[in-house]
Amino acid sequence: MAEKPATDKPTTDKPAMSAEDQLVREGDIAGDYLERLLDVLDYDGDIDLDVEAGRAIVSIDGGDDLEKLVGDRGAVLEALQELTRLAVQQVSGSRSRLMLDIAGWRQARREELTDLGTRTAKDVLSSGESVRLRPMTPFERKVVHDAVARVRGVSSESEGEEPRRQVVVFRGA
Repeated sequence: MAEKPATDKPTTDKPAMSAEDQLVREGDIAGDYLERLLDVLDYDGDIDLDVEAGRAIVSIDGGDDLEKLVGDRGAVLEALQELTRLAVQQVSGSRSRLMLDIAGWRQARREELTDLGTRTAKDVLSSGESVRLRPMTPFERKVVHDAVARVRGVSSESEGEEPRRQVVVFRGA
């Protein structure tokens, strides 16, 4: 049997995966991981996968026990999101930015924070006084920054170190 020269490579050329396909794959991997987790916990829940704004979105809804997976101010949800991202990275080999929502908590929180950011921006605009909000997670700060950015005449920035990082809203473009 003759050896093949080192330059001969098997032809397993696969077409490159599109960014959308990669995000769908991340969602599928995350969905499988979370499904196994729900089975271990004996929790009911429906897993929904979506792609939005350049990231995989995974939602779990429908079970009575799901609030336990959210925890106080979303602390358990944040931890589960990070574990899910690590599970996706282990399978896919690349870092994931997927977003996890459980029992609609993150969507409801987004609405609350959008209202807070808008109200705070308007207060700062009328009073001229800067406002420092309580420490928030990166997700929460982003939502507030986005809301503040929609109000002309005010700006915001994050200050401090994790986990005590805060949004400061001040007058100015």
